[in-house]
Amino acid sequence: MSEKAPWITYRPELKVLDCTVRDGGLINAHRFSDDFVRAVYDACIAAGIDYMEIGYKNSKKTFPVERFGPWRHCDEADLQRVVGDHDAEATGLKLAAMADAGKSDWQTDIVPATESPLSVIRVAFYAHQVSEAVDMMRHAAELGYETTANLMAVSNITDVEIDTVLEAVADSPASTMVIVDSFGHLYREQVDRLYRTYAAALAGTGKEVGIHAHNNLQLAFANTIEAIILGCNRVDATMFGFGRGAGNCHTELLLGFLRNPKFDVRPIIEVIQHHILPLRQEIEWGPLLPYNITGQLNQHPRAAIEWREGPTPDDFLAFYDKVVSEI
Repeated sequence: MSEKAPWITYRPELKVLDCTVRDGGLINAHRFSDDFVRAVYDACIAAGIDYMEIGYKNSKKTFPVERFGPWRHCDEADLQRVVGDHDAEATGLKLAAMADAGKSDWQTDIVPATESPLSVIRVAFYAHQVSEAVDMMRHAAELGYETTANLMAVSNITDVEIDTVLEAVADSPASTMVIVDSFGHLYREQVDRLYRTYAAALAGTGKEVGIHAHNNLQLAFANTIEAIILGCNRVDATMFGFGRGAGNCHTELLLGFLRNPKFDVRPIIEVIQHHILPLRQEIEWGPLLPYNITGQLNQHPRAAIEWREGPTPDDFLAFYDKVVSEI
């Protein structure tokens, strides 16, 4: 029997979304300079990336402008200032923003797609918010946007809840249902199970399954590869894994794995060298021990983030004992 080597070929239908600005902004309240955002934007175009998530479309009442930078809100004026008259067809890059259920004034803040550089609204929600999430996706679709459904904290809810969400999303205009490992808790076997569950529930709808992996157990890249092998055609990553807590699947690693000749990793490495590595002097991220602990225990990384900002950030044993005692 002849063997095949699928790792040297590629699937042209597989699309990459870079969420460096949106996810990385959770570390610094989205207070990025225009030069930083523009550099990421230019790199995404030069690298052949399909989607760039440039920030959130969230409420200024929940996230006031005096405390949060412009990429928490993605006002049209801020978008225009940085990306100008962005042309998705000419550049090959679609711009996306995330809107959180319960934290977004989506009825008023999302303008028609014809009036915005954005092409995609990614709706993030917890299981109990699925009804609002579906309304948000329908509203955005009516305004001309592609939409995605991002069910958060999937490792922390029941199978019945997952099935109920999938039933609702199957009847929505979402193009993609994303497996979101918010706590960085999933192993390969769980990714397998979730992918098969999502794919079966969405069979016949034309929707894709995506993955957004966090790196608490240093498995974000491995779990993303596993999802791709299973058939996942929408994958998220950030440059140098830049993101809250343990960070994310690395864009530069992912592009190298995908083997698609349209991707060029050099522009990503350039941004890492000149824009992201300098942030290491100001901001901490990556799979440090406190994030490993919350990932293993299936806890939100906020506990680890708060500990690292406290008076004894390197007392890992005390942190472990505290988290275990509170479960």
